[in-house]
Amino acid sequence: MKNGIRQSMSWLHGWSGLLLGWLLFAVFLTGTIAYFRQEITLWMQPELHGSVPSPRAAETALAKLAEVAPNASSWTVNLPNDRSDTVRISWRNERDRQNLRSREGSSAERRNTNGRANGGSASTVRSKDPAAVRDPERRDVAQAGQGRRGDGNAGRSGGSEDAAKGEPTRQRGGGRGRDRNSLTLDATTGEVLKPRETAGGNFLYRFHFELYALPRDWARWIVGIATMAMFVAIISGIITHKKIFKDFFTFRPSKGQRSWLDAHNAVAVLSLPFHIMITYSGLLLFTSTLLPWAGQAVFGDNPRAAFSQMRQAEEVAREKVRDEIAKDGDGPMTPIQPLLDRSKRIWGQPASRIAVSDPGKAGSIIEILPTRNDSLVQQSGSGGLGSVKLGFNAKTGEQVTLPGGRDQSVVGTIDTALGSLHRARFAEPGLRWLFFLAGVGGTVMVGTGLVLWSVKRAEKSKVDRLPFGHRLVDHLNVGAVAGLIVAVGAYFWSNRLLPVGIGDRADWEIYSFFIIWLATFLHPLLRPLKKAWIEQLVVGGLLFAAIPLLNAATVQSHLGVTIPAGNWLIAGFDLVCLLFGMALLHTAVRVVRYKRRSRGAAPRRVEGSPALAAVPAE
Repeated sequence: MKNGIRQSMSWLHGWSGLLLGWLLFAVFLTGTIAYFRQEITLWMQPELHGSVPSPRAAETALAKLAEVAPNASSWTVNLPNDRSDTVRISWRNERDRQNLRSREGSSAERRNTNGRANGGSASTVRSKDPAAVRDPERRDVAQAGQGRRGDGNAGRSGGSEDAAKGEPTRQRGGGRGRDRNSLTLDATTGEVLKPRETAGGNFLYRFHFELYALPRDWARWIVGIATMAMFVAIISGIITHKKIFKDFFTFRPSKGQRSWLDAHNAVAVLSLPFHIMITYSGLLLFTSTLLPWAGQAVFGDNPRAAFSQMRQAEEVAREKVRDEIAKDGDGPMTPIQPLLDRSKRIWGQPASRIAVSDPGKAGSIIEILPTRNDSLVQQSGSGGLGSVKLGFNAKTGEQVTLPGGRDQSVVGTIDTALGSLHRARFAEPGLRWLFFLAGVGGTVMVGTGLVLWSVKRAEKSKVDRLPFGHRLVDHLNVGAVAGLIVAVGAYFWSNRLLPVGIGDRADWEIYSFFIIWLATFLHPLLRPLKKAWIEQLVVGGLLFAAIPLLNAATVQSHLGVTIPAGNWLIAGFDLVCLLFGMALLHTAVRVVRYKRRSRGAAPRRVEGSPALAAVPAE
């Protein structure tokens, strides 16, 4: 503090950003990409690109379910929307439902027994709002039918061997998504599609907050601590830069450290509200991991029992509704289209999901969920507690009141709102693009901050050769920043180049990502640092810019087909990759030109400083 508050905050800003900066760059980059993870997964399954949405998609899907699973205990239909052109159907057999209930009951009983043994009270748990102990990310995986770590299916999408044969795949995920059979259909013809197995956008999404191949709790602790460091860096950065708004309108290219500082300030201020929101809300999502004693103080030693008990209470209330509907007897299902039209009039948006319990039997209920929730204080449309949904008598079409709505405390409401903002599930395409661009700004902010740290210390050094630690940071910066971009590009290329029928195909996509990323950390050790930056930027630029050409060479859904057909879900991916690749190549060209201009000047730097740090003498 002897140097003043701003100087102290500057020290804190630099070190809090550096120590976990490489991880933060990876978290920001993969999290930004994850805003379009469904679109990425669709691009990585070209076998699905021929599907065209149809007004009769729901009727086609229900007809297929009646054909393949007439005796199922439940049906689910995921309809085409602005993020997918296909129809996905799934069903659960009676034996599967009984097994699931048995497992949930046993788990709840164990939790309750443990809670009472440790002094907890089940009645106390039920009286509290479980907002503080919800685990939304786990439910996201269950909703998507993805597996938890260790079940062999984590982060995968689409075809297994069964799917390749046109047979239903088995979802072995956690929670309500487990023990389901599923098929992907053409939205117009109802034909069963056979997508390749891929890790898809879900791998990048899971890596964003759980990394990879680490125990789940360890990974969340690591990312949570990094998120806290990011929050400290943001707040200290605001205090440090007294001319922050003036600097936002100033950019001086080709000025070495000054240029990196200008770029860092500009992108930081441009999306500063987003950076604060995304970091703070990310911390809240890790509450149960970082502050487990907070949940224990409210719910006792078995906090997760609260959510399980609320789910069981909802099931009891649902049984009462079924008993009332059962008085109408069994019979054929009412036409689905009038129900969809009614739902659209109520919500002002189309439905995205249909769930039918006990189809064809007395007491059957149809549940319809919207594409997105317009309210931040409501849960996403996954069908869980608090979700927006409409219920109908499956035989008569009469609307019924479904259980599941609940009043949240003020704390629970704020928690839900910040969680919705963080994941942007409520956002329409235009707003999602805005979140994406703000995420790009955050990624650039972290990347320029890492480079700026090296630049400033290289210029302040009074020795002929930089210390080993500084030179190590310079080398790691190349792999952490440019190298990660190269690895993501290689990940997309592996999807097209790996044989479709290869075993463990999704794993090999992930292995390709990490193998290339590791190579980008080794590369700067074998090449001059100046050239390492340029070469990796060029490789990354070529990988992304050539993706449209790769697509044209390997599949039929290339730009020459998708643009005339108006298929912007697929064309958009190619075009964004092309633009991003050109931006990387332009950056590489600027670095080369700057390097040439600085050769004839007496550099104000020392041996071992990074190429991007060279500043010509005044």
